[in-house]
Amino acid sequence: MRKSKSAWIVILLLWGVLILIDQLSKAWALTRLSSGARLPIFGDFLSLQLVHNAGAAFSFGADKPWIFTVLAALVVLAMPLLIRQYQRTLPILALTFIWAGAAGNLGDRLARGTQIGSGKVVDFINYNGWFVGNIADIVLVLGVILFLLWELWAGRQHNSTAVTAKGGQQ
Repeated sequence: MRKSKSAWIVILLLWGVLILIDQLSKAWALTRLSSGARLPIFGDFLSLQLVHNAGAAFSFGADKPWIFTVLAALVVLAMPLLIRQYQRTLPILALTFIWAGAAGNLGDRLARGTQIGSGKVVDFINYNGWFVGNIADIVLVLGVILFLLWELWAGRQHNSTAVTAKGGQQ
């Protein structure tokens, strides 16, 4: 489906603002936090701790950062095509969040390494020692949750409509 110019302007503005917030928060973390030291916010439950992560969540795949660079690049390139498929606000919002989260971390992977794609993501929000993340991670996870909820709701609505159209019961 074709989106109006104004719809794309709103999508791109939201995308840009989310990336800007992520990058500004990472710049803040790099200048204000010492590497490895924890600054408690809510005791051990939530703290700030500067970490450079070459992998994904829980440092998974840290020995092959190029894989996450390629995956993030594919998401960033493909997301506008996927967004085009939707007309409703919620899935567009969710996909824009996923797009921005992937782009925020891709920027780190491209800019913070000795070789293209070998960069480490700046993480600084420590969740009770379970994992350390950043704003891009929050935005990406929120987008995935919103999208899954949309798909569950839209699928239920579609199935309900199909049964009703066939003369069945709801």
